[in-house]
Amino acid sequence: MSPAPARLLTRKGGPLRGTARVPGDKSITHRAIILAGMARGTSTVAGYLGGEDCLATLAAFRRMGVEAGDKDGLLTLESPGWAGLKEPDTVLDCGNSGTTARLLCGLLAGLPFFSVLTGDASLRGRPMARVTEPLVRMGADIRGREAGRLLPLALCGRRLTGTDHVTPVASAQIKSALLLAGLTAEGETAVTEPARSRDHTERMLPAFGGRLRRDDLTVSVHGGQTLKAARVEVPADLSSATFLIAAATLVPDSEVVLPGVGVNPTRDGVLEVLTAMGADIERRDERTLGEEPVADLVVRHAPLKGVEVSPELVPRTIDELPMLLALAARAEGTTTVRGAAELRVKESDRIAALARELRRVGARVDEYPDGLSVHGPASLQGNACESHGDHRMAMAMAVLGLVAEGEMAVDAAPIATSFPGFADALKGLGARVAER
Repeated sequence: MSPAPARLLTRKGGPLRGTARVPGDKSITHRAIILAGMARGTSTVAGYLGGEDCLATLAAFRRMGVEAGDKDGLLTLESPGWAGLKEPDTVLDCGNSGTTARLLCGLLAGLPFFSVLTGDASLRGRPMARVTEPLVRMGADIRGREAGRLLPLALCGRRLTGTDHVTPVASAQIKSALLLAGLTAEGETAVTEPARSRDHTERMLPAFGGRLRRDDLTVSVHGGQTLKAARVEVPADLSSATFLIAAATLVPDSEVVLPGVGVNPTRDGVLEVLTAMGADIERRDERTLGEEPVADLVVRHAPLKGVEVSPELVPRTIDELPMLLALAARAEGTTTVRGAAELRVKESDRIAALARELRRVGARVDEYPDGLSVHGPASLQGNACESHGDHRMAMAMAVLGLVAEGEMAVDAAPIATSFPGFADALKGLGARVAER
């Protein structure tokens, strides 16, 4: 019998102080691996995230003939280019990574071979139709459970035809998958969103010699482009930094420095919300790393107040909402998030899971079909919490343990998905953290 997953235990303690290095951005790492795998020649990726999700993407390209290696934290990928990728000899396992599954769908649909994508139990329950249906309209042959709506998916690659797409939601995964398909298709592919989602793909593609056009909420590419090898530098992940920002904000007398964090304006809604709540976050040495804006963040303890997060902000805060809503349990007044139904189809149903776990530790929560209201401040009581297999849930509850009475215990296993060194980062700042 395999050993039980380790539990991460957190307790109230003294102030958090010092500098913590946040791992590389997960979204950017995925895209760097994918574009390097599509580009002819030898590409390098510095500062990449070696978490489980990104390693699933890397493993898929190895199966398709890309040589990859790591030396001193520098990832090297040697590829024949997308036209030279070979048929994988086994099923491609995306693990828990929706980004891997959806973006690879876009690429594989237009390559001339057979492939199968699957994932863990959580990923096999997450919706894929938002990607597969527009790909089918481009001519893709995709078969899967529930008429191609769920993994596993079998793709019989064929030449696609560029199409104009209007997406029902602002989603960087949908947009990126369709743009990747467009690179291998005949003609032009255009993607129009209801609001602008994160734009890492659009920023990175020109570095690999790709050409695209942006017109307000529409991005378009011409097919048949040959990509060339490039070097990518990955900034620290703002989504991961959010957990340390929250910890420093919550714990009295804390001051924490987080160097080189990505502050892409399509992604930095969490900083806007936190500032509105009263958080003390200073940006220092704002600069550009590759095509991505970065800054050193200095975070100091501050009392918080409840806010209303507008639906327009949701696409820019979607990955940070679990921590923001958990943080709201300690804010004065009510924090409400609506227009976030997308949270129900993440690694877990984050709306239901957050409501359940926050109530478990003493918070007052109202649940809606598309969001939550959290009423604070609550006197939190440490408890054994469920992560629901979700890395962001696990870290959010662990952070709350730093200001709760008693001990907070969460399943540590999912955290390796995005922040393998999370516990060590907290310990290095002086937090009371244990694993067993």
